[in-house]
Amino acid sequence: MSRFSGRRLPRRLTQLFVGLFLYGIGIAFMIRGAIGAAPWDVLTQGITRHVPLTFGTVTILVSGVVLLLWIPIRQKIGIGTVMNALCVGPAADVGFLLIPEAEPLWLRVLFFVIGLTVLAAATGLYIGAHFGPGPRDGLMTGLHQRLGWPIWIVRTCLEVTVVAIGWALGGNVGVGTVAFALLVGPMCQFFMRVFAVRIAGGEKSTRTEGPRTGPLRVTG
Repeated sequence: MSRFSGRRLPRRLTQLFVGLFLYGIGIAFMIRGAIGAAPWDVLTQGITRHVPLTFGTVTILVSGVVLLLWIPIRQKIGIGTVMNALCVGPAADVGFLLIPEAEPLWLRVLFFVIGLTVLAAATGLYIGAHFGPGPRDGLMTGLHQRLGWPIWIVRTCLEVTVVAIGWALGGNVGVGTVAFALLVGPMCQFFMRVFAVRIAGGEKSTRTEGPRTGPLRVTG
């Protein structure tokens, strides 16, 4: 069955775009928390300190570079991949306009918790729509398939690399970065089960097409 047919298509499209928008809002909450960003967001933060571009614009550019890396590993791009690359960054910029900077530690921790929860739910929404993985997810799973390494090793290597580069450029690494790494997988897995849409054959899949955690995984 085509991904663009069936009576569930309106719900799937709604999930895709709502999920991608909320993903950006989740990122904005975590960044405003200022206790440590997610690995790829550390890289984006670091880059924004050296170029006159918004966080969202840099996110789009980084996504474009990551998609170029899909070519040698022969990953297939889906509409969800393209929309992820184009929508998450601007949604984060909207979030920065709506969410104030926080000073008390308790409020920054609260912002981080809200952001992580929103991001995990957003991941369940957009991956559950079955329109393809995000750029970073596809890079991880593509390397896993081509190199034959366990997915956790590929994920760890990628994220340690981007965190190191982002930190060197001035990105915010902290306890939130560690908390994200430990919690995002189980939280995303839960929300993927909640929001997975039944498609061909009536099966409700809880697997990602290019996940970000465990068998799945998230970023943007």
